[in-house]
Amino acid sequence: MLEQGKISSAQMGKMIFLAVIASAVTAVPSYSGKYAQNDLWLSPAWASLTGFLTVYAAIALNKLYPQKSVVEYSTDIIGTIPGKLFGLLILFFYIHMTGLIARGYAEFIIGNFLPQTPISIVIITMIAVCAYAVKAGVESIGRTAQLFFFFFMFPLILMPFLLRDMKPDFLFPMLEHGLLPSLKGALIPQGYFSEAFLMSFFLPFVTDRGKGMRSGMLTILGIALMLTCINLFILLVFGTQAADYLYPVMVAFRYISIADFFENLDSVVMTVWILGMFVKISIFYYATVLGTSQWLGLADYRPIVLPIGILIAALSFWSIPNLNQASRFDVISFPFYGPLMQTICPLLLLGLALLRKKGKQQSQAQMTMAPEQAHTHTEKQEG
Repeated sequence: MLEQGKISSAQMGKMIFLAVIASAVTAVPSYSGKYAQNDLWLSPAWASLTGFLTVYAAIALNKLYPQKSVVEYSTDIIGTIPGKLFGLLILFFYIHMTGLIARGYAEFIIGNFLPQTPISIVIITMIAVCAYAVKAGVESIGRTAQLFFFFFMFPLILMPFLLRDMKPDFLFPMLEHGLLPSLKGALIPQGYFSEAFLMSFFLPFVTDRGKGMRSGMLTILGIALMLTCINLFILLVFGTQAADYLYPVMVAFRYISIADFFENLDSVVMTVWILGMFVKISIFYYATVLGTSQWLGLADYRPIVLPIGILIAALSFWSIPNLNQASRFDVISFPFYGPLMQTICPLLLLGLALLRKKGKQQSQAQMTMAPEQAHTHTEKQEG
């Protein structure tokens, strides 16, 4: 096995939680608000259905192929050549997404805190730190996620106590135009929920794999509740104007002022958010490196950590030229691109795997019955 490290199902859950919510927490209130208006707090509930389906597919496939990732068992399910091509497609998707995530992180930092810093410096420094974590292995990333999880959650838990001037009137009228606006508002968040399929790369290293389904489902439930609460608080503060801000959570924390003591908390939020993005990029980076090693049949993944890091940095510059194009991708392409590769394709793989398993069981049953029928026929002749 390429990786000798081990993690618990709880650590895997925290890794997936941070991988999904680190990006979603900044953008989802704005994106959902454009379509759902004052029903934006309902959108994460609909979006979470994609997350539950994704977790189910990842766990079910892992039960059929316990020691393999999606890059490996795809060849068992659909054949060597088609499986290799599908594995290459998955790897391209994850390396592309890692580059986009790194670019989104850099755009946020420069747009809010370091406007004079070259974007290349922000991207390269983050990828360099993540490369160190990837080289250290899955166990190191799992422990980091477990530690940073509590730091990440702290400002979000305090959010309702720090925000002032929340107006319950902004909640009404509820469902004025039916469920359709909230369903439209769920299109972009469900792309983030599909990222839970990353667990397919980590399940082979989970020590208590029997708890994998429970941990995965609880993680999706926790993400849904967290995004629902954040959307609700943002709605109570900004109303339908939440859609006018690119990063409404950051704006909300920026204007917190309690007794002239708790002020300028946006810098605290930025620090915590960077920790979450570090874990997210590391997880995507690690999945890309591990999957590439498995696809190439390498004995060790560490020699390709740096080359793939350089490729990720290059893609972060080439794939999207500016922040407007990044937002356009998030709104138009990602709601379909993410779930297609991480939810629909795994579900199709699962369906084919179950059909293959059923076919094998039937052929084995027929082979078992054939000698018995021959023996019965012989006994009748003797009789």
